Amino acid sequence: MLGLAALVAAPAFAETPIATAIYRCEGDKGIDATYYPDSVDITLTDGRSLDLLQVISGSGTRYANADESFQFFSKGDTAFIAEGSDDNITFKDCLAIQ
Repeated sequence: MLGLAALVAAPAFAETPIATAIYRCEGDKGIDATYYPDSVDITLTDGRSLDLLQVISGSGTRYANADESFQFFSKGDTAFIAEGSDDNITFKDCLAIQ
């Protein structure tokens, strides 16, 4: 019999993606994004993979980690990534190719 801890740790039903996009950015960088209703999974050409939650944005859509030191912004067919406390843009001029 499973204990309560095992039941709590078991994932609920996996969410179905609502969209995917491949972005190509300045400097031969890229972002592969899989969008869900309240989050996004991204894989970067520098080898990092992140799962980010949607957060309040003034324009477009913004996703961030818990302390907002990593932010992924998308609007229409464009995107960019800002990192660190100074919001350094590390992936810029990204355009969806798919």
